[in-house]
Amino acid sequence: MGSVEQVCEDTNMTAEKIGHCKVSCSKEGKGKRLWKKVKYQLVEYHSLPGYLRDNEFIVGHYRSEWPMKQVLLSIFTIHNETLNVWTHLIGFFIFLSLTIYTAMKVPKVVDLHSLQHIPDVLRKADLHKLHSELMTCLPSLPNMPDLHKLRKELKTTLPSMDLLPSLSGWHVVELLYNCLPERFSIGNHTDVCVLQSVKEDVANIIAPLMVRPITRWPFFAFLGGAMFCLLASSTCHLLSCHSERISYIMLRLDYAGIAALISTSFYPPVYYSFMCDPFFSNLYMGFITVLGVATILFSLLPVFQNPEFRSIRASLFFGMGVSGIAPILHKLILFWHQPEALHTTGYEVLMGFLYGIGALVYATRIPERWMPGKFDIAGHSHQLFHILVVAGAYTHYRAGLVYLKWRDLNGC
Repeated sequence: MGSVEQVCEDTNMTAEKIGHCKVSCSKEGKGKRLWKKVKYQLVEYHSLPGYLRDNEFIVGHYRSEWPMKQVLLSIFTIHNETLNVWTHLIGFFIFLSLTIYTAMKVPKVVDLHSLQHIPDVLRKADLHKLHSELMTCLPSLPNMPDLHKLRKELKTTLPSMDLLPSLSGWHVVELLYNCLPERFSIGNHTDVCVLQSVKEDVANIIAPLMVRPITRWPFFAFLGGAMFCLLASSTCHLLSCHSERISYIMLRLDYAGIAALISTSFYPPVYYSFMCDPFFSNLYMGFITVLGVATILFSLLPVFQNPEFRSIRASLFFGMGVSGIAPILHKLILFWHQPEALHTTGYEVLMGFLYGIGALVYATRIPERWMPGKFDIAGHSHQLFHILVVAGAYTHYRAGLVYLKWRDLNGC
């Protein structure tokens, strides 16, 4: 009020006019504060501008054309988009953690019994490096009779680079047991847990030298697509209420994220299933990539966002997912005798089921259509759709780990 007095005095007003000026300014300040409170209140569906009207069964708790600062701060307040933001934001951090874990830990530890497959890939290994590493890590190995036997056979087979018939029946697990130092033998009453730990250490020394990990880019492309989709969706639900222009941009970003998730989800199963048949690998991956780009371009059309196109939007993305049936069936025909093929297909069927139910819930707007206004804050269809998307993507991540282990150990 000091500034008000100064202004009034500077204009040479009388005492009566100065008092009237103070009252007017005070009322104006209160009016502005009251307007701000009213302006940032949640509104009902019928009060929304046209571009924010999408689901008439969610009756209230809308933010409408708030300033960007209030929009950003609303991530910590309760409204009908709060759980839409957080379900996918938490999903983003889950997949960020999975990406870091995968990059650092997969594969680091190989199951001891899976090393029974090592004789099949010995020709691809650097056996001289293997011998050197084992001698460095376990100095007592040169005195072991099995190692002398291995050295003798390597000398006779390596120059000709023929198949290693004498090693084809090599029992790797038994060799690892025999190669342990005497102080770890059962005869010396060593604790079984210690013995197993040492065996795993030896396995982890041998495995990286004998098993060459396959390329990881299709798997990380999927993880990147999942993170982009989840973060784009969360951002869209947070910012779209700011203005019509921001809403248009955010919705285009959201649709692009969905298309990216679906497209990149094809990369691991297609690449690892047909990595020994580049023609089909390139055919399937090229098709889904073109379909994804076409979907993104179609989603840029303004009419695509109209509420009457909700079913078409769901059908388009659902059709992208259904197109994955062809490579899955092809994989089963080629590898019906491989347990990994059946294992990954089980995950993929579950993933498709979760995505399909999510698309159905999204298109039908269940359950809020049954009880309008009852699910404004929690439990409406879009929140259920978000949860099902995260669950489906995680299921696909589990399938990807099976693909990696399968191809790492068996190659083509």
